[in-house]
Amino acid sequence: MTRRRRAGILLHPTSLPGPFGIGDLGPAVDEFLDWAVSAGQSVWQVLPLTPPGMHGTPYSGLSAFAGNPALISPELLRDEELLRDDELILAPGQPANAAAFGAVEAWKDRLLRMAWDRFQTEAPRELWEALEAFCSAPEQGSWLEDWALFAVLRRRFDAQSWHRWDPELARRDPEALERVRRDEAHELAYHCFVQFLFERQWSRVRSEAAARGIEIMGDLPIYVAYDSADVWANRELFDLDAEGRPREVAGVPPDYFTEDGQLWGNPLYRWDRMETDGFRWWIDRLGANLRLADQVRLDHFRAFAGYWAVPVDHDTAREGRWRDGPGKPLFDALAAALGDLPLVAEDLGDITEDVHALRRDIGLPGMRVLQFGFEPEASLHTPHNVGADTVVYTGTHDNSTALGWFRGLDRESRDRLSVYSGAGPRQVHWTLIRLAYGTASELALVPIQDVLGLGDGARFNTPGQLHGNWRWRLGRGDLTADSAGKLRRLAAVFDRLPEGR
Repeated sequence: MTRRRRAGILLHPTSLPGPFGIGDLGPAVDEFLDWAVSAGQSVWQVLPLTPPGMHGTPYSGLSAFAGNPALISPELLRDEELLRDDELILAPGQPANAAAFGAVEAWKDRLLRMAWDRFQTEAPRELWEALEAFCSAPEQGSWLEDWALFAVLRRRFDAQSWHRWDPELARRDPEALERVRRDEAHELAYHCFVQFLFERQWSRVRSEAAARGIEIMGDLPIYVAYDSADVWANRELFDLDAEGRPREVAGVPPDYFTEDGQLWGNPLYRWDRMETDGFRWWIDRLGANLRLADQVRLDHFRAFAGYWAVPVDHDTAREGRWRDGPGKPLFDALAAALGDLPLVAEDLGDITEDVHALRRDIGLPGMRVLQFGFEPEASLHTPHNVGADTVVYTGTHDNSTALGWFRGLDRESRDRLSVYSGAGPRQVHWTLIRLAYGTASELALVPIQDVLGLGDGARFNTPGQLHGNWRWRLGRGDLTADSAGKLRRLAAVFDRLPEGR
């Protein structure tokens, strides 16, 4: 990360406003970027952009490489004459300020198939050539065909997990896969076309952000879902038994969020096997993420030093145990293959000295969250202890909103915040933003819900809760000139305005 003080916004694209049931990569992106410029912001952090798993979670997706088809903008497809205006009015109904995942995915698939049919008969030669170049590019060589096969077979087997498919397809029998390639050639081509559209539209987003002087921070979950193209295509890289089922699964021990810990259920890596081939899969994965963003947040960084492994038959994460992660050899391999590593280490949770040592050895900034900084004793998250080699947040996608957090504080903690900040309870979200901007941290990031002063009804995720997460959306008109002006004034006072603005 370049050594300069900056400010940014945490906002996932699915939370953008719009008429199609979920935020997408169309005009609302440009409107948000324009607002961010007027607010003196220079970084936009997104969550993982891959196809989400159950309940809409982007942290346990169907692929570590593919883009989420639901993010593809119908309006941009219309602008390229792949859709017509009358086809866009069929969008599903949507609840106010909430993404309608199931309805949108089915509707968007029908829309994308219309675009595919029209592409085949009406697309100009240069668009065909762009599709062919995308599909044959070496960057797609490690994942695109596997993703297309996985998507085709998942549809054939009614979205069942791959271990429930016909045995010869679950174990990737070469002859069985060759029959799929022959019999489903048109469907396979469709899924490659969808990924081409995603890449094309996201490249436009990158260009629009860069033109406004805004960098994008991506987000890379450490784990992948069991029911994913990655595990199906690379079983040998995961800790699975002879039947292809996990022996132990990922989670974290009891922590700030949950008394029983968090039982995520993701399969664990065979780090010994990954090291044998020079961490090739991780090099491909991080390379793909760095093509999507200027820098990338590494989710659950502590697992690279040591990770919590829970027996697969346990109902909670309480009875897991720590196992050694890959450590610095992984990052040495990544740096040797990819060069500079513009990464941010999410070093939150049960952090031991070996995790801090690994982060320092690699030279990555860590994360600090002000909501954790007003416990009875000062901590690394208390504003005066936040160092320059960090990214500071008022809260993350896993936290309450600032207002929701404050409403849940006991009287002693409220008094501590009041004495520390010199501010009363009115507009506590702006108090936290001011404190974040005033830290020594090079980058201060604020969830858009905190800019708007929203309560926990706008919370994005509650760890340990399966339903009702990831759905919150901005409304039309929520991003006002007034809120932009307040952020800009704070950015100016705390030397976080971009040069030339």
